[in-house]
Amino acid sequence: MSTEQTPEAPPARPGRLTAAAALSALEGLALVAGGLFMLVMGLTGKPDRPTQAETGGVTLMVLGLIPLIAARGLLRRRRWSRGPAMITQIMALPVAWMFLNSDGAPWIPAGIALAAVAVSGLVLLVNPATTEALGIRGPMRDA
Repeated sequence: MSTEQTPEAPPARPGRLTAAAALSALEGLALVAGGLFMLVMGLTGKPDRPTQAETGGVTLMVLGLIPLIAARGLLRRRRWSRGPAMITQIMALPVAWMFLNSDGAPWIPAGIALAAVAVSGLVLLVNPATTEALGIRGPMRDA
């Protein structure tokens, strides 16, 4: 008989945590794609201010890395990842509001979709199953 013990497998990742990571990654990919589009249009197109388009594109691509890194952290159950993911969702809400108040027809559906993703992401990130899986203890559990 062997005296070796098999290591205990970690508990399964909650579906809510996986969904929150997926939404965060989706937002990050959208930011990177939008930034890439702006950058290409600034370099090859004829915008009014090419430097502004290029700078905006690079900025969006760099900002897109934040939710992508947070999504990876959520999948790996890193406690620190919830903060950047929540900040991304909170920052998406005013952008959605701006889209909803725009005059252009294509922007209103985009605003609805962005608001739905942001609110869903926030709900998933504050869910007790998610916080428990990340090892975050609430104020009542510290005693």
